[in-house]
Amino acid sequence: MSFIRTTVLGLAAALALGLQAVQASDLKEIRIDWATYNPVSVLLKKEGLLEKEFEKDGISVTWVQSAGSNKALEFLNAQSIDFGSTAGAAALIARVNGNPVKSVYVYSRPEWTALVTRADTGITKVEDLKGKKIAVTRGTDPHIFLVRALADAGLSEKDVSLVLLQHADGKLALLRGDVDAWAGLDPLMASAEVESGAQLFFRKPENNTWGVLNTTETFASEHPEIVSRVIGVYEAARAKAIADPAALKAAVVEAAKLPEAVIAKQLERTDLSQPQIGDKQRETILAAGLALQQAGVLPADVKIEDVVSQLIDDRFAVSQ
Repeated sequence: MSFIRTTVLGLAAALALGLQAVQASDLKEIRIDWATYNPVSVLLKKEGLLEKEFEKDGISVTWVQSAGSNKALEFLNAQSIDFGSTAGAAALIARVNGNPVKSVYVYSRPEWTALVTRADTGITKVEDLKGKKIAVTRGTDPHIFLVRALADAGLSEKDVSLVLLQHADGKLALLRGDVDAWAGLDPLMASAEVESGAQLFFRKPENNTWGVLNTTETFASEHPEIVSRVIGVYEAARAKAIADPAALKAAVVEAAKLPEAVIAKQLERTDLSQPQIGDKQRETILAAGLALQQAGVLPADVKIEDVVSQLIDDRFAVSQ
């Protein structure tokens, strides 16, 4: 019996190894995004860690820049990337709208968004936004943050004039005086604050949802071993980022083409210590989803809790 058990276990192990080899060999390329709002991705790209990990398998790595969660989610929905960086609540909205994404890893817990204005507008609180023009990128954490802030102040999107711009253009519109306020995103928000004296007049860190790495349902189903390996390499980059903050800052300065003081401001608002995906993300994303539903942004008949359960995939959660 011992011989049979040993033989069976050996065959199972060989089968598992063979399956991993097949999963690696049937892929020729991994397509993954990087984003200045995801500092770990910037260091990961600069260090070439994914390339080193998959070189032995003959798998190339293609990098695509995401200018915001909305772009990363568009790329994932079009299957033009395999992994994309977003805010958790942005991924939820995408999932509600039929984009079959899976959130598999946490790259940061940031305070990356706030409501921003210029000193000359006289805006000091959310209630002052009534009738004002606000730049925002729809489908991103700043947009979600704005909707929740308006709702808490007894306002809605109907009470303001939204100017839909990508994040970088929203910053420029604010500084030029084309809009009265902007739902900002770091590091662009830090740039406006440090370099141009912009004011963060409304901050609420707990309403910034987690920075999550997403893949598609298809990729997670067909290549679970690849997903685990990508997350493992992400973990190596995260460990390096924590151990050598100067290297992280230098990498983001180079990628974002912004001064050190700006990136330092971004990084002081970015927590890299909690990579596990699970209950904390479920709770935060659920709260955001219910708030958006109450504000009329998400349909009333959607069961938000069910969608959150479909979104968060903790099979690949890292252990600490």
